[in-house]
Amino acid sequence: MTEVSGALAGIKVVDLTQMLAGPYCTMLLADQGASVIKIEPVEGDPTRQFGPFPKDDTAHYFGGYFQSTNRNKKSVALDLKSDEGKALFRRLAKDADIVVENFRAGVMDRLGIGYEVLAADNPRLVYAAIRGFGDPRTGRSPYTNRPAFDVVAQAMGGAMGITGPDSVTPMKIGPGIGDIFPASLAAFGIMAALHHAGRTGQGQFVDVAMYDGILAMCERIVYQYSYLGESPVPEGNRHPILCPFGTFPAKDGQVTIGCPRDSFWRDLTAIMGRPELAHDPKYATNNARLAHAAETVAIVEAWSAARTKAEIAEALDGRVPFGPVNTAADIYGDPHVAVRNMLVEVEHPGSSKPVTIASTPIRMTATPGGVFRRAPLVGEDTNEVLAGLGLSCAEIAGLKARKLIAGP
Repeated sequence: MTEVSGALAGIKVVDLTQMLAGPYCTMLLADQGASVIKIEPVEGDPTRQFGPFPKDDTAHYFGGYFQSTNRNKKSVALDLKSDEGKALFRRLAKDADIVVENFRAGVMDRLGIGYEVLAADNPRLVYAAIRGFGDPRTGRSPYTNRPAFDVVAQAMGGAMGITGPDSVTPMKIGPGIGDIFPASLAAFGIMAALHHAGRTGQGQFVDVAMYDGILAMCERIVYQYSYLGESPVPEGNRHPILCPFGTFPAKDGQVTIGCPRDSFWRDLTAIMGRPELAHDPKYATNNARLAHAAETVAIVEAWSAARTKAEIAEALDGRVPFGPVNTAADIYGDPHVAVRNMLVEVEHPGSSKPVTIASTPIRMTATPGGVFRRAPLVGEDTNEVLAGLGLSCAEIAGLKARKLIAGP
């Protein structure tokens, strides 16, 4: 693939992140044209070992987990525990716009390359951290030293507490939102801080706690508890405030139907051949339908269950909010996905065929961004990046011989 234009062209990001939250954040920046230099241990990011792998890939340079969120990045393999590695890292950060890491609090400080050290070298630097429970610089949590992953953030931030088939069965949401949503917030925070730095020359520390991010995403549980004094619980695929709003059976699967306004309900009743329900006091308003939710849902279920997803789509299309419950196979065959270029093919080293990953959903008319490069091999760009710092071929070779860096 050839490089595409992006609104963040010319922005240099030094990326120390691993797992999902941090790499997703820097992926968002890379997709919009930022030059993202991924700093890996000499032996490589551990997530390279995560699958899945193509059937003909015996090399296992990386799997789908790594490919998806590390596209568009360069890789520099560097031993940050060595004095030489730390010195090289500081040189990379000295003219960087952004540094991102997601280690536990204090790790970078103990290495001697934390925010204050880097900011002394580069006052304009935007330094972002994504941690389970935040950084003490912005507020010390009693959980600061705990490790956290997606499921922990989902549980503690409230997402699991309102997700599930019934009030006593909390469930994890399928995608890793405990990582991905805080990562998206961090990217937004970085852009806000970068704007401030551009105006004032003053960089700053940007801190997103995964717990905080999921709590913010679950904002309705906060006001519901404040207004009602009750903790919301899982309600299956129904909505606690809107009715009808959820999933409904079809002959060949399930669909979603939502009536967030009474006008949609009136249209739905006409389509179902039950126009009298639009004016029945039991169903005429959303609050009335909520009071008779079981009956309302049963009416819609009886109509939808007698039809295929295609028939429901034809009946409701453009009039009532509707969508089929798609599998991955359905998504691959959806014309919307095709015309929006949401699936892109990239090379997979070790395999004879390209693989498909999700593209960026952020579209711009002047600076489109996108996926232009597969994920890098370990240290694939070490030589290029260090040469850009002024190191000679002999110096680079010497560092490789001492196993302080890795590359081709």
